[in-house]
Amino acid sequence: MTKVKNLTAYLLVATSILLSACTPEKPQFHSIDVTGANYAQTFTLNDHNGNARNLTDFKGKVVVLFFGYTQCPDVCPTSLNELVRVKQLLGKDGDRLQGVFVTVDPERDTAEMLKAYMANFDESFVAFVPTADQLKTVSKNFKIYYKKVGGQTPTSYTMDHSAGSYVYDTNGQLRLFSRYGSGAEVLADDIRVLLAGGK
Repeated sequence: MTKVKNLTAYLLVATSILLSACTPEKPQFHSIDVTGANYAQTFTLNDHNGNARNLTDFKGKVVVLFFGYTQCPDVCPTSLNELVRVKQLLGKDGDRLQGVFVTVDPERDTAEMLKAYMANFDESFVAFVPTADQLKTVSKNFKIYYKKVGGQTPTSYTMDHSAGSYVYDTNGQLRLFSRYGSGAEVLADDIRVLLAGGK
């Protein structure tokens, strides 16, 4: 009876090892893995050149998308500078990274202003300009927060907004949520995994 128990235990362990060897290992990411999420899929909005586009236009590249506004004093310029650094860290694969910025302040952020703003960081980065109604829909679909905070004058207001970034793989699938302030090296590591075909 002991021999049978030992044989059964052996077979269970052997089967477990064989099954784990046949199952592809999930890639290890620093960012939050949101693969399979049913939100933040895509949108169709005008870019800073006035062209209607969506996220599927960037297939073949890893897309890093975040929401902000040009008069943001800290989070937005920090995030864009970090993305520029990520592109540098990727070396020859830097051209396979697409930065995407969606304004949460369409009242002040004109297409011309956004085009100039992107050029301050990287001319390949694309900004999208939703209407106020489109922004409501997109923010709901992407689960992001934004709120106008009054200033001393009607035009000196600020915008509270979500600070993280969504990361899409080269097939346009949402894969990661990168927390604000994670660092360029951390994000570059995750993007390398996606560029290598990490499933």
